[in-house]
Amino acid sequence: MGLKTKEVVEKFYQSNFYQDEDVLRSYLHPEVELSWYGTTGLRKLNLSGIAEISEQLAESFESLRAEVEKIVVEGDNAAIHFTYHVRTIENPDEEMPLAHFVAMWETKDGKLFKGVQISQLGEEVEENPWN
Repeated sequence: MGLKTKEVVEKFYQSNFYQDEDVLRSYLHPEVELSWYGTTGLRKLNLSGIAEISEQLAESFESLRAEVEKIVVEGDNAAIHFTYHVRTIENPDEEMPLAHFVAMWETKDGKLFKGVQISQLGEEVEENPWN
């Protein structure tokens, strides 16, 4: 792929990976491992697990948009803070925050390899805490 670590992380979350498994596979290493701490507890995911969640997103939402707040990179490692905004199939005219995320990734061969992600259900945020 030839992308630098920051580009891989940012472009993955801003891509349409949830609608196209080829896009998903272009960003994720075949041996990807993701530990996701969410509202339902810890989930350990590999490529097929991430693909399954992506399919569920495509079935549930008309659109999914990442609003990136901050990315910090050191070598092959990156941390990203972002919020996913969605438009539901039932109400495609209104965009609402789905969840806030912090994720840390190690890249390998130009792809996301090992990650830890923490999420919290979305709510409107008045201002960017980094400003």
